[in-house]
Amino acid sequence: SIIYLENTSFDILINLDKDREACGLANKIQAKEKFGYMLKDGVPHPANKLAEHKLSTGIFDDISIANTKSYVEEIFEIAGWKFADEEYVFDNHDDKGFLWMFDKSKKLIGLNTGCGDRWTTRLWSEKKWLELIASLKEKGYEPVLLGGQQEDEKNIKLSKASGALYPGYFSLPQFINLANQMDVIVSQVTMAMHIAVGLRKRLILMNNIFNPDEFYLYKRGQMVSPSKKCDCFYRGSCIHGTSCMEDLAPDKVMEAIENSLKH
Repeated sequence: SIIYLENTSFDILINLDKDREACGLANKIQAKEKFGYMLKDGVPHPANKLAEHKLSTGIFDDISIANTKSYVEEIFEIAGWKFADEEYVFDNHDDKGFLWMFDKSKKLIGLNTGCGDRWTTRLWSEKKWLELIASLKEKGYEPVLLGGQQEDEKNIKLSKASGALYPGYFSLPQFINLANQMDVIVSQVTMAMHIAVGLRKRLILMNNIFNPDEFYLYKRGQMVSPSKKCDCFYRGSCIHGTSCMEDLAPDKVMEAIENSLKH
């Protein structure tokens, strides 16, 4: 593929990836116009002025904190376009024959309990999840635990302790289709968040360490954050030892879920 690309001439090349390998390939491909990122002196470099802002927010915390543009707006800007609420084009995999035995008379509330290894400061404790699950069941909703292989042990434990449904972990297409069954999805900033946005689901987004202006939720989502200010911007571990996510009350998340269902 690389040999083919290097020997083909294009009208436009757009590289949104700041990895050195992608930038190096962008250097070698022939195109009349290039947008995004190239390689210069061994490091990623903007192909033109349109990509300078996004590079700066990725390097300097003060610029990133002051940024008021959403990620989607920034990506459009890099390509020379103006974002105008365009929706994601996303496959829900309803045509794959996946079967789910959910009681559709109840509102299904998907609870994505993990967030990967890179920024564990985003994690909510099992105690908080159990409190939220208890509130959901008390109100007559059906909590459904979501996650991948990494969350399997935790979700089994939470399911046994609370009675929340846990269908298991699946391939990505099946997980996307599982998420598509939900009425509301609760997630930290992680893959499930992007899936929920792509599926046009009502989303409750837990956020503490990222600039809230980065996220564009298409007026279908609500962001909930800890009551106290987070001092760990883009940090993978908490400087105070205990993440401020412990100050995010289950009642606050529950209120956001109910408001989302009302609207």
